[in-house]
Amino acid sequence: MTDTRLHTTPQAAAYLGLSPNTLNRWRYTGDGPRFVKLGRAVRYRREDLDEWVASCGRTSTSSSAVMGA
Repeated sequence: MTDTRLHTTPQAAAYLGLSPNTLNRWRYTGDGPRFVKLGRAVRYRREDLDEWVASCGRTSTSSSAVMGA
């Protein structure tokens, strides 16, 4: 079953083991997971967080991201 709830920045950060400030910075630079804007509110879908984590897979510290890893 897919988790369809929307998560706040602090909730998404806790799920990823990151600080909310890191997600805020990555949102600004475009480096983080996809997010949804509801007016001024920023929300994250669990599926987008999981997909982003999967796209960050590496085989070594000097390699680029391995898609689908």
